[in-house]
Amino acid sequence: MNILLAEDDTDLRNILTQYLELQGFTIYSAENGKVGLELFKNEHVDLCILDIMMPVMDGFALAQKIRKLDSFMPVIFLTAKSQKADKIKGLKIGADDYITKPFEVEELILRIKNILRRSGRADGETLSIGGFEFRFDELTLKGYGQEHQMTLKEAELLKYLLKNSNRVLKREQLLKELWGEDDYFLGRSMDVFITRLRKYLQPENKVSIDNIRGVGFILRMNE
Repeated sequence: MNILLAEDDTDLRNILTQYLELQGFTIYSAENGKVGLELFKNEHVDLCILDIMMPVMDGFALAQKIRKLDSFMPVIFLTAKSQKADKIKGLKIGADDYITKPFEVEELILRIKNILRRSGRADGETLSIGGFEFRFDELTLKGYGQEHQMTLKEAELLKYLLKNSNRVLKREQLLKELWGEDDYFLGRSMDVFITRLRKYLQPENKVSIDNIRGVGFILRMNE
């Protein structure tokens, strides 16, 4: 599992990197938000640990940019502050957790593992879709003698549809959640992804992604 660690304190960044690597994580470390954003764009990341007070780009700004690229990305904020206003701001951005310095590394590791498990990115978690097995952490869909290696956006879209199965989802809701904004060209891109998912799932007659004209889509899971 890959973690983006953005922390401007060199000593703390090095210590956390060493401890997390001993736990089997791959760490992409950044000394500020700008470097962190470039790493996030260029590497496969499963979870982000972001210090709030960083030069160039702070943790809040970095988290907002990350959320536009991946609305499901788990985020943990690190901060030396304990003010309630900071915590509220972090939670509004969509933080999964918030830990105040100083802290025990063991506590951070426990929180990381809990968040990865809840988010579906933990190793070994498999979601069933009829006769298919969906592994979000591996971006794979297996079943009926087939194995599809999915893109991250395909996997995020399928996961969101699964979380809301048998419910009609508005187009604008999907676009804002997964792409960050409701835009015509992004909508055309989403239609392409929906078509791909339908093709992948075609062998399973108990599952369908249906278009609700003028509204959006629904993933139907029949018994």
